[in-house]
Amino acid sequence: MKLTVIGGGSTYTPELVDGLARARAVLPVSELVLADPDARRLELVGGLARRMLARAGHPARVVAAELAAPGDLDAAVAEASIVLLQLRVGGQAARRVDETLPLECGCVGQETTGAGGLAKALRTVPVVLDIAGRVAARSPGAWIIDFTNPVGIVTRALLDAGHRAVGLCNVAIGVQRRAAALLDVPPERIALGHAGLNHLTWVRSVRLDGREVLPELLDRHVGELAAAAGLPAAFLRTLGAVPSYYLRYYYDHDRVVAEQRGAATRAEEVAALERDLLALYADPALDTKPARLDERGGAFYSEAAVQLAASLLAGRGDAQVVNVRNRGTLPFLDDRAVIEAPARITASGAVPLPVPPVEPLYAGLIAHVAAYEELALDAALRGGVGRVAAALLAHPLIGQRDTADRLARDLVAANRAHLPWAA
Repeated sequence: MKLTVIGGGSTYTPELVDGLARARAVLPVSELVLADPDARRLELVGGLARRMLARAGHPARVVAAELAAPGDLDAAVAEASIVLLQLRVGGQAARRVDETLPLECGCVGQETTGAGGLAKALRTVPVVLDIAGRVAARSPGAWIIDFTNPVGIVTRALLDAGHRAVGLCNVAIGVQRRAAALLDVPPERIALGHAGLNHLTWVRSVRLDGREVLPELLDRHVGELAAAAGLPAAFLRTLGAVPSYYLRYYYDHDRVVAEQRGAATRAEEVAALERDLLALYADPALDTKPARLDERGGAFYSEAAVQLAASLLAGRGDAQVVNVRNRGTLPFLDDRAVIEAPARITASGAVPLPVPPVEPLYAGLIAHVAAYEELALDAALRGGVGRVAAALLAHPLIGQRDTADRLARDLVAANRAHLPWAA
């Protein structure tokens, strides 16, 4: 079975390779193609991938595919069973703009939330749709697993275009693993009542072997859960739920903006970390995932990706938290909206499972951001400063006419090199 990773030169990739090495029984990969336009990264990451698989006794062949011409991408995805997207258009330099430009208007600077997330969507959606078109032409039966942010918007773009795609985020599996560790039980015994949109979710139920244990967790371990969410323990007790870390940008917006001003951006931190990681990857004696990779983020990404790929190919019918069409699951959203919730994973795709009625406190924000995401996708597909401004005006973290107009002009100007319609 051939698995192709677009963005395979990412420093994330050894995390995925580690998962593949440990999950040979459920996902028998015979060829792993790492596709990336950066030849130097491919050489370093590909070399480490080969050594890691060799150490594990895994027989998969690793192919480093440099994307120097359009035909290279066609060859990389040809006859693949799974194509995993983990690309970053514009690299950390573009991310730094996403994280700093909104601050000039008093808005949070974050790569997936708010104005920065819109900028990333504008750059990313057209590229992903081009890749998906090539996958459909060369491997019509392949599944596309999208780990590229903003996952909800990108997955909606793929599904609207008719592609076989499922969106994936590591937030839910991270909460599951944290809950299991706090309760000192194996993760597979924990099921989450996780619902919302990508990077806008709440865990309203934690079940251990079918028994509700969320109140117990909040009573005994609220400090640890609050620290992971970046919010006060008393606030989690008030909610009676565990919010995603990304809810901090909504619930503590002004405090976050004050923290971000004058501080190093995450893009700068990651760029420095990537230089260190690539230096480690260059060591021919290294044949395991280095501990420093944990600082890169994406914890448990490999396990989530491997399990999703295995279930799509084998039609295992198990439940996993993914990004999928709403299909009436959240009745206050359009059926075509993409939500993040537990779904049954079959050979035909992901089918969302029923979700208990969502409280108005959460439903209002979900509906608000879902409307923004629809406008953001329209701007990414059709372009135009006016459409960008409309999406920003609809976002609950912006929502002011002058701010939306200014940010629209500034975002388009800063990203002109990646927006053909703005040239």
